[in-house]
Amino acid sequence: MPDPNEGRDYGIDCQRNTHPKMRSPRAHLAYLRYLMRHKWFVLLACRRTGTPMWRGLVHDMSKFRPSEWFPYLRTFYDPLGDKQYEPDPDFDLAWLLHQRRNPHHWQAWILRADDGGSKALRMPEAFAREMVADWIGAGRAISGRSDPRPWYDKSKHKMKLHPETRALVEQIMDGLEGGNGPCTNNQ
Repeated sequence: MPDPNEGRDYGIDCQRNTHPKMRSPRAHLAYLRYLMRHKWFVLLACRRTGTPMWRGLVHDMSKFRPSEWFPYLRTFYDPLGDKQYEPDPDFDLAWLLHQRRNPHHWQAWILRADDGGSKALRMPEAFAREMVADWIGAGRAISGRSDPRPWYDKSKHKMKLHPETRALVEQIMDGLEGGNGPCTNNQ
């Protein structure tokens, strides 16, 4: 008897038995493992940067929302759960939502003017400290490195930071280099 589905394209990769947008439970677990590692390292870094512990506990909770979870998952993990970088069409919106939902991202503090210009607003200190903790946590989770300074030095020209925020961020990182516990304004 002929197969009624023969010759039809349902978007399924017959070799892997998966739909291009679907991910296996293994992929979801791999992403969850990475996300929890990142959150753990950020929590540890919050102590070093003098970030309020509450900020470390709620850090990146929006990544568990479907509007962020699925685009991140499809971008960074293949259907079987192996690491990849394959930009998903929905990722740009997920990244924008993540920046807007999480005030520890400098992009959340950019005011867009009606004339097309923009300006950086001063970040509250707790969010600036959490931002540095986030950089430390990402470095540890991705590459095993916990010093954000080399990454910052390479990337700072792309960041639009208010001058006071930039000074605070650099002060926090200078305090990390001394290794004397949390870097606070009272040092």
